[in-house]
Amino acid sequence: MQGETTTDRRLYAFTGKDALPFLQGLVTNDVDRLASPGLVWTALLTPQGKYLADFFVVATGTALLIDIQSGIADATLKRLNMYRLRADVQIVEHPLPVIRGLGPAPGGAFPDPRHPALGWRAYGATGGAPQIDWDAIRVAHTIPESGIELIPDDSYILESGFERLHGVDFRKGCYVGQEVTARMKHKTELRKGLAWVRVNGAAAVGTEIVADGKPVGQLFTQSGGHGIAYLRFDRASGPMQAGEATVTQG
Repeated sequence: MQGETTTDRRLYAFTGKDALPFLQGLVTNDVDRLASPGLVWTALLTPQGKYLADFFVVATGTALLIDIQSGIADATLKRLNMYRLRADVQIVEHPLPVIRGLGPAPGGAFPDPRHPALGWRAYGATGGAPQIDWDAIRVAHTIPESGIELIPDDSYILESGFERLHGVDFRKGCYVGQEVTARMKHKTELRKGLAWVRVNGAAAVGTEIVADGKPVGQLFTQSGGHGIAYLRFDRASGPMQAGEATVTQG
């Protein structure tokens, strides 16, 4: 078993009789069906359907927790408080550490719902120093990360793989940004999105990818000669350039 304490996550407790319905009306996944104990991955969108934040909702049996990246926590909590109005919901930071790891899961841990390769998450235990190459795992399975591939007010979750990674439920009721997301699902074919690519060389995160002199997309996380790219699919054929790096699909 490998388990490590994360250094870039915050944990918040949601309490009050309206906590669960409050979240259910805002996020992309169905938290009403969340087992207790259980964990789901979900997102908060703008009314125009663009990504704002992603996080885990954790039902521990005694509390409802939000596990979110530190870099987007303050803006996300500000947005949630804006929606709270008169709902009976209290949101306070929780002191438990966030642990994630690979191999056999300890008691009380939850499988990461996005992909089996991401192992498990636990709350309240003590883990070791960071040592797992999570970027290599994310690249191998095209799993986006907030602040890298997932860009607030810009990314669309279906282009970012949320359906494949179990981050959106199309059977639940309304949520903020639901109409745009449903329309992308049912009425259009995705012409852009994240893709696994081969990378010969290296380029800074966010470097523009060009093919035949035309912009094709951007190159993001790279590891071991591979990377995650955001591509315009109708232009992404043959060798492409991202700065000094050569990029090819699959």
